Amino acid sequence: MMYKRDRKEPFWWGLFSLGGVIAALLVPIHIFVAGLAVPLGLLEPDVLSYESMHQLVANPWIKLYLFVLLALPLYHAAHRIRFTLHELGMQKGGRFIAILCYGGALIGTAFTAYILLHIL
Repeated sequence: MMYKRDRKEPFWWGLFSLGGVIAALLVPIHIFVAGLAVPLGLLEPDVLSYESMHQLVANPWIKLYLFVLLALPLYHAAHRIRFTLHELGMQKGGRFIAILCYGGALIGTAFTAYILLHIL
């Protein structure tokens, strides 16, 4: 029996794996620096002030970092949610679930890009 090949599936698996790597490596470091380093006394409180953060986020390389940090884990989550629902027995409406999951990730990516591009 021949199986129908989905040409989009490798693309979503690639975003899934890339989002997983970003979520596993960069998110914990970002949480530590942004949320724990100041209370632990490892960084000065001035580092996280509004003025210094605004100046930092105005840098195009930091915007790219934040875009990757925020957008790629959305695809990881979308893929994981889609296949978890499939494993739980929600095979009917699979196309709708895929559109909902990946559409949510696309909307989140667009929103992230919009916000980062409008920070001056």
